[in-house]
Amino acid sequence: MGIENDIHQQHFRNEHQKAGINLIYTYNWITEKMKIFFDEHDITSQQFNILRILRGAHQPLSTLQIRDRMLDKMSDTSRIVDRLLKKSLVKKTICETDRRLVDIVITKKGEKLLEKLDERNADMDSLFIKLSEEEAKTLNQLLDKVRSTE
Repeated sequence: MGIENDIHQQHFRNEHQKAGINLIYTYNWITEKMKIFFDEHDITSQQFNILRILRGAHQPLSTLQIRDRMLDKMSDTSRIVDRLLKKSLVKKTICETDRRLVDIVITKKGEKLLEKLDERNADMDSLFIKLSEEEAKTLNQLLDKVRSTE
């Protein structure tokens, strides 16, 4: 199934335009598939990303440090952290070395949620089932190359 059929557009200005539109379309397609997965656990992909960052850090992080590691650099990290706080998935404390900063850590409840989600990794990986390992590697290299044009 090609993008032409999916979006009902048969002609593109050139292959570069088609590639750009294909990336946007594919991002939205994957986001929608992932949304269904995350909705079951009442979190967003951004909240999931923050929880994974905190679990992997093994130490408290500030919102600036979290934002620096996030996939979505445009997100309002403080707002997302506050929503995780309301769900008791993270905890905030005053930074011991700089009282102007707040340290954020994942709670046991947050870790348990990630463990549940980890059990479903195969479901998330299934989005790419049609790609061989070599094709996935090539795709990663191409996407890295696109982003290196800045």
